[in-house]
Amino acid sequence: MTRKEFSILTYLEQSKDSPSQRAIAEGVGVSVGTVNKILSALRENNWIDSKQALTEAGYAALEPYRAKRVIFLAAGIGFRLLPLTVNTPKPLIRINGERIIDSAIDAALAIGIEEIYIVRGHLAEQFDQLLAKYPQIRFLENPDYQETNNISSAMCARFLLQNAYVMEADLLIKNPAILKKYHYTSNCLGVPVEKTDDWCVISENGIAKELTQGSTNCHHLFSIYYLTAEDGAKLSHHIDQVYHSPGGKERFWDFTPMVYYKKEYHIEVIDCQMGDVFEIDTLRDLRAVDSVYGLI
Repeated sequence: MTRKEFSILTYLEQSKDSPSQRAIAEGVGVSVGTVNKILSALRENNWIDSKQALTEAGYAALEPYRAKRVIFLAAGIGFRLLPLTVNTPKPLIRINGERIIDSAIDAALAIGIEEIYIVRGHLAEQFDQLLAKYPQIRFLENPDYQETNNISSAMCARFLLQNAYVMEADLLIKNPAILKKYHYTSNCLGVPVEKTDDWCVISENGIAKELTQGSTNCHHLFSIYYLTAEDGAKLSHHIDQVYHSPGGKERFWDFTPMVYYKKEYHIEVIDCQMGDVFEIDTLRDLRAVDSVYGLI
């Protein structure tokens, strides 16, 4: 399937009615002539019917591109949120009455993700409370979370990375639409900024070229990655190699595809906006989204 065929097929899959060729062209970012040509090809392949609705064959053609699982890295102690995290894992802290991690789980379920994995460590047993609302969750235990960086959590999930979202569990997702059901390539989410002192991605033609802390004309990075089947399979091996290299246990997991083996991956940077996601690292972050924490 070509990229343009994929873009138009997924656009049609998301449409509630039969959009005009001009609407498709505007939505996908191609010419009307290109839309006309590709619609003809989709019909020839029996991927859409005369009303531009996807057929069973169309859904089967998209299946290799579907997000099938999400992996939450949730083992850390959350030192910058002490004393709250003494008795509560950071992902389970409530904001306006809802646990932080619930927003991301709900967003994943909304796009039909079937497998939900949580890598846990600090106060691991407390995550069991999630099963009442989300009985499909499966837990992966990280016994090394106190002595390692989050690459040890990725090690626990390294054989589950195909067709998978991988994200930190302290992200409050305010715009669930940033998670997509289908992906043509591996990608990460970022906000275009002129300058940031935070973790960011420098890209070229939409492809990540450098992961760094602080830069200009870059993307402020949110730790939400999607990995295709091919890249997820490669990454299971590469993460193991980095983890067992000198100093490897001190690494962030995403340095593996974004830094150490970046020549073997083409990770697209997908634009999002400030306000789509809030990363909850500190009490200041909490106070910004829930005034009750102003009392702490």
